[in-house]
Amino acid sequence: MNTFEDLELFELIIDDNDIEAGVFANSFVEEPAIERDFVFFNKQKVEFQSIDDEKRLVAGPLLIPNKKIVRMDDSLGLYNVFFKPDTIEKIARKFMKNKYNGEVTVDHDKKVNDVYLTESWIIEQSSKDKSNLFGFTLPKGTWFGIYKVDNDKVWEEVKQGKYKGFSIEGIFEHQKSTERFSQLFTKDINDLNDNEAEVLLSYIRNLIKKDLRYKKKSKIEMESWNDYPESAKNNACKVLRWIDEHGRDEVQGMTTTGLARANQLCNGENISEETIARMASFARHKENSEISEEFKSTPWKDKGYVAWLGWGGTTGIEWAQRKLESIRNER
Repeated sequence: MNTFEDLELFELIIDDNDIEAGVFANSFVEEPAIERDFVFFNKQKVEFQSIDDEKRLVAGPLLIPNKKIVRMDDSLGLYNVFFKPDTIEKIARKFMKNKYNGEVTVDHDKKVNDVYLTESWIIEQSSKDKSNLFGFTLPKGTWFGIYKVDNDKVWEEVKQGKYKGFSIEGIFEHQKSTERFSQLFTKDINDLNDNEAEVLLSYIRNLIKKDLRYKKKSKIEMESWNDYPESAKNNACKVLRWIDEHGRDEVQGMTTTGLARANQLCNGENISEETIARMASFARHKENSEISEEFKSTPWKDKGYVAWLGWGGTTGIEWAQRKLESIRNER
């Protein structure tokens, strides 16, 4: 069976000095990308301590090292990505340092409260790890986590089997491909093997989830918007001017993704709902909205402030939060 070994392969990495990079949330999903379900348990399954109340805990792998994960987007087509063990360890430690334990969404969409990471670790020995108690045998270097679910609605959905695993949300660097894998879309559907059909079905499912108007049998069009404030454009343009004047070596803090965003905003381009959601999530870096005292006279050297402005600054990010809520409320 075709395992997509012929796809382009990219290692996902993070820069320790890049405030944008890394995992900033975990999502409870129906189809985890790492293809390992989590387990949920209560007092009838696994006892952690001698109490009578239901534990409401879910446990499972958050990232598995060297595991190829099929991805698809408009620019790259189909491709494989993977994380090395040392990168996973960096991600896990940065996640904890930034106190993102309570940053949880469902189906990469709605943020939920009262769900938080209560315990996580990097597996050192596959056959002698606490995760074995939950029925897992995972490779060394796996990031494993246990979430406490105090949200009644989410817990009921976990028990009903709606969510089966974790899926990370984050920003990573990887080299873009010049190739596109388009064979799936030129084959007769009857010629697809099981693995190919599953990837294609997953892609279609993800497209549908992005626009729920299919329920009304109306035409699906991927919308975009450019009604963000003029001040958001000015903030992004300021960063680009700094780069032109002082060079990338002096003006740091912007990743490839951040620069793309700054260019979009500065040029007044339309941006998608997904981009708006990423802008809104950048509010987690609000501590960088003010210039550090040591950089008052050279603001372009303040990495955090540069990144904040590049993503639209306070007015742009607050607009994104309002806009995202409005889009979802309309649906």
